[in-house]
Amino acid sequence: MADFDDGKESGALRTIGEVGQALGIKPHVLRYWEQQFPMLEPLKRSGGRRYYRAEDVALVERIDRLVNREGYTLKGARAAIIGAPDPQAAAQAPVVRADSEDTLVQLKSIRDRLERALTA
Repeated sequence: MADFDDGKESGALRTIGEVGQALGIKPHVLRYWEQQFPMLEPLKRSGGRRYYRAEDVALVERIDRLVNREGYTLKGARAAIIGAPDPQAAAQAPVVRADSEDTLVQLKSIRDRLERALTA
């Protein structure tokens, strides 16, 4: 959860700079994510100034987790957020080193199940 040390209440509107500083995300990245994730729509006031609501901040945190910690592509993260199946899900699975024949057999089985699930 974002840690804002500005004395505002937890549900207060935040500027793009405040959100970026609290989450360690540069404002230009937040603006780009607004283009890539239509569900991310902070309030815009005169002069185009953005104000993020608590739900916007929560969505930014989720996007950040998916993209920067779990390795999703932007397309995959967008699919995960809207609940659609992601055709790239297999590519985003963690990489496992195959050190034995048993591991290879298990990995092939997992791959086959994923392929069947994606084509169903």
